[in-house]
Amino acid sequence: MANRRDAVAALLGLPALCVGGCARSGKPAGGGAGPLAVRGSTATLEIAPVLLAARDHYPGRAIVRNGGIGNLVGAARVAGLGDEGPADVATHAETQALRYSVANPEIRIILTVTEGRYRIIARRSAGIASLTDLKGKRIATIATTSAGFFLARMLAQVRLDFTDIVPVRISPIEGMAEALARREVDAVAIWEPHGGNAALALGEDRVEFPGDGVYRELFNLNTTTANLADPDKRRRIVAFVRAIIDASQAIGRDSERARKLVAATAGFSLDEVARAWPTLTFPAALPPDLLDTLESEEQWLAAQEGRAVRPRAVLAGLIDPSVLAEARAR
Repeated sequence: MANRRDAVAALLGLPALCVGGCARSGKPAGGGAGPLAVRGSTATLEIAPVLLAARDHYPGRAIVRNGGIGNLVGAARVAGLGDEGPADVATHAETQALRYSVANPEIRIILTVTEGRYRIIARRSAGIASLTDLKGKRIATIATTSAGFFLARMLAQVRLDFTDIVPVRISPIEGMAEALARREVDAVAIWEPHGGNAALALGEDRVEFPGDGVYRELFNLNTTTANLADPDKRRRIVAFVRAIIDASQAIGRDSERARKLVAATAGFSLDEVARAWPTLTFPAALPPDLLDTLESEEQWLAAQEGRAVRPRAVLAGLIDPSVLAEARAR
């Protein structure tokens, strides 16, 4: 993915893995402060409102680079999954906020930027007609991510779990569709557009199991208590949340600019983005069931990591609604 993304970025004159944004009007949100450091997976569609906010809506300068929550807390770089360096805010699915917050309880979720619907794509010719038929099958996923949690929730619907399947990690993940078509795996459980690409690769041999009502990804904007305690930094973070709200509203009116921007940044074709776009919504809010999702997912993660389950009250402390309240009041 990195080579493909960098080539498209170079073609369009964008810095590799980096999108810088300056407001078209208004005073800088942080006075004379430097750019707001934003980190997030630039190889995902979910980041579209963040890219658009940085480029068109933030009253100052925001630099978006590849990364995530690890950049907020100085965690070691994961090879191929982001750059080093600190962040003021960072995007990630709710799974990673839970993972990182065990050692870094100062992490705060301040906004749900995007909600993503997932689905399992399977080969009918592998003898798969129902979720029960996934037992014993090779399923391409990433077990430590939201895709892994989604797959676990889907399996649980028919009283199966990861011990009943053969999880297969394929890297880079854009190779999952080809692996499915070559019969190296029997099914794929991953986010878009890779799920859609897998469906396209199978054609009439595919069977789909949507996760509607079972799980949806909550792709959040995160920061830390230290960043929020700094008056100047907090002011800029609030302004960036307001910019994401404005960008999300702009996407609701006309999504073309956002689709082109995220396609160029991630290295996806416009067709890939268009096919996957209906699976995404951009609430720029804090969903009322966010804590319920965290609580359910915490039990799954704790079992994976062999640790105690944190109580609901502790998980509630990871959500800070005050930034969104201030941004809405602007």
